[in-house]
Amino acid sequence: MNPPVFSNHGCRLNMYETEAMKALAAEHGLSDAVVVNTCAVTAEAVRKAKKDIRRLARENPGAAVIVTGCAAQTEPETFAAMPEVTRVIGNTEKMQPATWAAMAPDFTGQTERVQVDDIMSVTETAGHLIDGFGTRSRAYVQVQNGCDHRCTFCIIPYGRGNSRSVPAGVVIEQIRRLAAQGYEEIVLTGVDLTSWGADLPGTPRLGDLVMRILKLVPDLPRLRISSIDSIEVDENLMRAIAEEERLMPHLHLSLQHGSDLILKRMKRRHLRGDAIRFCEEARRLRPEMTFGADIIAGFPTETEDHFSDSLRLVEDCGLTWLHVFPYSVRQGTPAARMPQLDGGVVKDRAARLRAAGEQAVAAHLNAQVGRTHRVLMESPRMGRTEQFAEVAFDSDRIEGRTVETRIDGVSGTRLRAA
Repeated sequence: MNPPVFSNHGCRLNMYETEAMKALAAEHGLSDAVVVNTCAVTAEAVRKAKKDIRRLARENPGAAVIVTGCAAQTEPETFAAMPEVTRVIGNTEKMQPATWAAMAPDFTGQTERVQVDDIMSVTETAGHLIDGFGTRSRAYVQVQNGCDHRCTFCIIPYGRGNSRSVPAGVVIEQIRRLAAQGYEEIVLTGVDLTSWGADLPGTPRLGDLVMRILKLVPDLPRLRISSIDSIEVDENLMRAIAEEERLMPHLHLSLQHGSDLILKRMKRRHLRGDAIRFCEEARRLRPEMTFGADIIAGFPTETEDHFSDSLRLVEDCGLTWLHVFPYSVRQGTPAARMPQLDGGVVKDRAARLRAAGEQAVAAHLNAQVGRTHRVLMESPRMGRTEQFAEVAFDSDRIEGRTVETRIDGVSGTRLRAA
């Protein structure tokens, strides 16, 4: 009897849920199984998941193969048709103890091969089965799931369902336990983080949650928030940016494009000017603030002029860490029915955006030489600044602890310290 093998694809929330599934599988004694937690954000992500399933099936002969996650939720028939696959489980089912009890220990129980219910009928987040996950240095805490928006390129709402929030009290108690265990940094995660609270009594906002965490968990040294939608940022979050040093000066923004026309065709809720104004204001309130951003290259109908607007956005917003996505057709979305660009054009534009991002990273790193930073150690010789830049050290430090150090130089995409 061998312990199950887990493979995770995609976002931090998927990583959190993979850790929760490990706990459920162990609790119910599941063995001789492979569990693949898939991502559906692009067609390439689905292709990689299929490739991983085939590889893991070859490497683990005789093991049951369980496929779950967003791709399993949105296209269960695709994975059910794979001869390697034993079970297909939806995003709701994977968080339910009864699902794992029915499969454990050896799949002799009578359960349906495909267990994928209507995700849109789900109105609550799954119970917090684990106190976050991470390395010794930081832990990730889920505070929200799902999305109420319907961007024309995105399949994720159909994999995650509508937005659901974890109540503030549950989040705070979890973070208290993690801080007591010695974690020096907590990262709040979700699918559409800035929609947190809309479904809770009194409709609190994400800024309210951030301020409450910082007030009620005073021994937490660092709080970080993951990807946000800048148009939804509330007054209290801006106040926290300005006043709370324990809130890290790094925001990852869901911008997606720099052209107003393409943003409208994407059904985004902001325009180019909104993004620029937000970045200017956040940097005015917190001069050391750095920004990452998701940007799509080659969206249907995108002209060279439209693309140039995205290129200029890197400088106009002062972006540093880019996540560039070549547009990928997702069947079932409105964008899939729009006039598509040639694949070579999409690939070229993505490469040009990535090159602009590499230049921005180099400029940021070079500007840090000679400065002093507080670095949270992720391994004995590597840590991250408050702005999330990696720092390489010449000698060992204590993993999971914050050290103050002077930056001596740059090596590739990392800062260097003695």
